[in-house]
Amino acid sequence: MTLELFLRLVGMMIFTLLGALLGIDLADALNLPPEASGLTFALMGALAGLILTPWMTTYPARAARRAILKMSPEALVGAIMGLIVGMFVSALFAWPLSLLPDPVGQFLPTVVAVVGSYVFVIVFSLRAQDVLALFGGMLRASPASLRMLPGGATGEILLDTSVIIDGRIVDISQTGFIQGALLIPRFVLNELQHVADSPDMLRRNRGKRGLEVLSELQQRSRTPVRFIDDDFEGISAVDEKLVLLAKRRNIPVMTNDYNLNRVAELQGVTVLNINELANAVKAIFLPGEVIDIHIVMEGREPDQGVGYLEDGTMIVVEDGKRYMDRTIPVLITRYIVTNAGRMYFAQPEGSLRR
Repeated sequence: MTLELFLRLVGMMIFTLLGALLGIDLADALNLPPEASGLTFALMGALAGLILTPWMTTYPARAARRAILKMSPEALVGAIMGLIVGMFVSALFAWPLSLLPDPVGQFLPTVVAVVGSYVFVIVFSLRAQDVLALFGGMLRASPASLRMLPGGATGEILLDTSVIIDGRIVDISQTGFIQGALLIPRFVLNELQHVADSPDMLRRNRGKRGLEVLSELQQRSRTPVRFIDDDFEGISAVDEKLVLLAKRRNIPVMTNDYNLNRVAELQGVTVLNINELANAVKAIFLPGEVIDIHIVMEGREPDQGVGYLEDGTMIVVEDGKRYMDRTIPVLITRYIVTNAGRMYFAQPEGSLRR
């Protein structure tokens, strides 16, 4: 038996009893025997209870649950604080208002309590971050102080579609450098599913790759991975939703998308770019160091050879063309920094010795 059916039966019995009592009380006014009047109103009450009970119990509860899930933690805490303050202020006015002549004195305290609580809940919800910052930021502080901690006060990080498809987030999540939780909004998951169902083979493979990465991330990550239902009605662009969600929660977005990176930074959202992280942790070789490199292709200039380190860093070897398809020791002579990272220039070690 489901909860809704159980509540319907309970409501039907309660309304049946109330209907029977009402029918007996109205029997004289209706010129009907009490039994007939009571039975008629009992049947009407049973029908009303069967129909109306979900509208008074489960339906409002579901609507409240959806609203609470869509609310940010700051707004939810702010609403609770507003309710407490509103009820406290209303209690202060209850006794003086009750001294007013009837019927005003009977109903006005209740009206003031309802209206006051509603107003305080709305105000505290809309200004939740300012209120929490005013109270010391016990749960979440102001945006300026949140930037002092990676991922905000809780270390939460929003994942973009491009990062999931990229796949390196799985390895990063196992290092222990990420604290808190990795958050994947439902609209990002829906976009991945949409890409996986694309008729274009390349897009379809990218979508399937993203779903596989998500599954692997849930199984292997050392940090919690959570799916959240936060969404924005009337907005279809995933990038715009991510920026708004990051601003609402005051947490960074992890992405490899250049356009999202720029848009988020312009709106004051912290961006964590895996490509920048990869470039930052690449090994640095100083001029004068000797390393082994496998020459795989010719360079742009005559007699140049080109090789790559394991992390993809390019090394241009002067006079290295003759060593094609061979691994040789080379001496680093200089390096330059580009948008893609560092690029080294070297010469075969043996040629310098000669």
